[in-house]
Amino acid sequence: MPILQVTDLSKTYGTGDAAVHALRGASFSLEKGEFAAVVGESGSGKSTLLNCIGGLETPTAGQVIIDGQPLFELDEERRTLFRRRRIGFVFQSFHLIAELNVEQNILFPLLLDGRRPDGDELEELLATLGLAERRHHLPGQLSGGQQQRVAIGRALMTRPALILADEPTGNLDRRNSREVMELLTRASRLYGQTVLMITHNSELAAGADRVLRVSDGVLTDLGGAEG
Repeated sequence: MPILQVTDLSKTYGTGDAAVHALRGASFSLEKGEFAAVVGESGSGKSTLLNCIGGLETPTAGQVIIDGQPLFELDEERRTLFRRRRIGFVFQSFHLIAELNVEQNILFPLLLDGRRPDGDELEELLATLGLAERRHHLPGQLSGGQQQRVAIGRALMTRPALILADEPTGNLDRRNSREVMELLTRASRLYGQTVLMITHNSELAAGADRVLRVSDGVLTDLGGAEG
């Protein structure tokens, strides 16, 4: 069974002549461990797609099923809990808590959920991210690339069914962008994570298993990454 199933997903803002059709009947699925990139022009509907899949926005029509759970059959409270436990988010702006160090930021979703962290898993993750020696540093003491690694660690720590990454390299230089892409790819392989990533970078998209293009709200599955 696919980890993610999106069926006839549509999102319209406004009504009548003022209506904007941000998504028009998008359908696709992702298997466990699959890494897909979403490409398209600014304003094409990519972020709306990601926000609907992550339950941050409610679609006008259609269905999102994550790990067998129809997302919008849950009420808002249960959907928030499901999102915290089963979906990992990586944003362009990092969204780290300035007063918490690297280790605390990574563990934050577990602590918020009242769950006891596994020390061995944390050590393995810190090593994978190359952050073991910076575990007690605050975000302000880290480079942009290191901050994004912390954000990836935070998304991975709960072992979510799905990771949604919205332009995760948008604020990084080329070298750090490549490193972040390698980390996401390694996480997909090492932990069997399913990753859906928005990117404007065709070089990064070429490293994904599949490429999905959104144009004027219409999604097209391009299959294997564009060369």
